[in-house]
Amino acid sequence: MKYAILGGSFNPVHVGHLLLADAVLSAFAYDRVILVPAFQSPLKSEAEGASPRDRMEMLAASIPGDPRLTIDDCELNREGLSYTIDTIKDIIDRYAPEGKPGLIMGDDLISAFDRWRCPGEIADLADIIVARRLPPGAESGGSAGNFPYPHKTLDNEIVSVASQQIREKIGNGGAWRYYVPSGARHIIEDRGLYGFQGSRDYLAARGDTDEKCLFGKIVDIENGVRASLSIEKFMHSRNTALLAWDLCGRFGLDRQKGYLAGIAHDMCKPLGHDVLMRLAREDGKSISVLEQKKPGLLHARAAAVLIQKKYGVCDKDILEAIRYHTTGVRDMGSIAKVVYIADKIEISRVGVDPALRDMGRNSDLDTLFSAALNNTVTYLKSRRLDISYSTRSLLAAMHERNKQ
Repeated sequence: MKYAILGGSFNPVHVGHLLLADAVLSAFAYDRVILVPAFQSPLKSEAEGASPRDRMEMLAASIPGDPRLTIDDCELNREGLSYTIDTIKDIIDRYAPEGKPGLIMGDDLISAFDRWRCPGEIADLADIIVARRLPPGAESGGSAGNFPYPHKTLDNEIVSVASQQIREKIGNGGAWRYYVPSGARHIIEDRGLYGFQGSRDYLAARGDTDEKCLFGKIVDIENGVRASLSIEKFMHSRNTALLAWDLCGRFGLDRQKGYLAGIAHDMCKPLGHDVLMRLAREDGKSISVLEQKKPGLLHARAAAVLIQKKYGVCDKDILEAIRYHTTGVRDMGSIAKVVYIADKIEISRVGVDPALRDMGRNSDLDTLFSAALNNTVTYLKSRRLDISYSTRSLLAAMHERNKQ
């Protein structure tokens, strides 16, 4: 896949950021833009009002249902000053992009580019895309035409909005709400970020509801999942959904089904054991000895029940994929295989064998599924962990097919 990188503080994310990403996707042949929130920019003083976790969650809340965009927290994990050269090398190593990744930067940064760490190496490793941020005739920042490094120019619309301006408006009680996506706005209001002091009457009147969603309302389901999980678990779910989307596209399967199953597969992880037991029993099957011993395993069965009850999702492919993403099952369908694979090798999961991720880019579905399953079983055996009946039954069936 072809990736472009858009870094920034995103403090907060606003429509200008997302319009810029959209413009790059429209103008150039990239498959996805990676949004990379900085821990601390070397050229900016750290602004108060939102923690790195707040900024990550606002980004996640702003892009549900759009598989063209993803978020990477590599700079937040590194902490300290965020250097672009380190991020580019990290993304090339983990994402294995087709060709050079794009690096999106505004023309307001041109004059400072020589002060970045290793600017020449950045230009060698990435295709620099210079976007318009400055109004015509502005002197500060330089001109893209005078920029001495190889680059592409983006003839994008200039959006007159900046994060600092939004922070000031929030703190001063000004009009700001539609400069930011609605998901980010709700987080700002709920957490009182940037000095927001809205009344309870306003918060109650803004129209939040818990009404059941119809099948296909991926954005609403994703927002519900995001609200129930920690940001770390949500990022795993969204990366699983993105990889399921990609794999479904490659194998000629329904991408929306793969994405929806991926985003919802861990939605019951935070629930207590008693609740998991109660929900799982509603699928009509008994609780196994292993599940009684380790009730956390029931989160998959519980999620398949809950997504029916709460969101009205009844599609058998989606429900099967959610129900068996942990154990697998005999004769599982293609969507279920895709989600099983995506859950095991998505980009943020630690400790994945690089060779397995490479297979994910080149192998056919059954070969990739077999490798992911065997890798999981090998891990369980190495830790002397119990293997479920469903997994053992699936392994036996695959062994029989291989003998024929």
